[in-house]
Amino acid sequence: MDTRIKLRVQGLTNSQIQSGVYTLILAEEEGIRRIPIIVGTSEAQSIAIALERILPPRPLTHDLFTSFAQAYGTRLREVFIYKFEDGVFYSELFFDDGTNQVRLDSRTSDAIAIALRTNCDIYTTPQIVEECGLVLEEAVTAEEGEEDLAAYSLEPEDIQDEEEMKKWLSLLDDEELMDRMEEAIANENYEYAKMYKDEIRRREEEEK
Repeated sequence: MDTRIKLRVQGLTNSQIQSGVYTLILAEEEGIRRIPIIVGTSEAQSIAIALERILPPRPLTHDLFTSFAQAYGTRLREVFIYKFEDGVFYSELFFDDGTNQVRLDSRTSDAIAIALRTNCDIYTTPQIVEECGLVLEEAVTAEEGEEDLAAYSLEPEDIQDEEEMKKWLSLLDDEELMDRMEEAIANENYEYAKMYKDEIRRREEEEK
């Protein structure tokens, strides 16, 4: 039995922390968890074009790759996000030409851009969803979030320096971090949610 989890591309959001950076949101096909993945400008552009079904005047790299595979009778069957390590997602492309089957390693952003052009399925492991997924059902109400935020005068958008951001996160207690993460999820601000979740994960690893 296949225990992998099927994903769909929910969309892209602009980074509110760093310019030229975007967050790709993958969602469980049959679930409520969301996986945010940071991508660069060129990758975000290619993914956005595929999502909006825009036909560029000249083929982009991912368009050319897709056309090349199709010209030689090779079909992309699936994308599999198989590992998350040191903040990086690892993926592979599974190709089938009817006779031979090949798996190729790929950056996740490239794999998603190609998957959108070929309408192939995207999968990941339960472990990755458990570690990186953000659960919507645990979101707090707006009133609860406002009460908790009253204790802190700063917000992430007020901090421009990465080191200062790390220092500010370290000053928040565990309950506040969880409250902020849940509020960010409720507002679909997945970049902030990921930032808070990473800090929670860092503390959990320190306690081991």
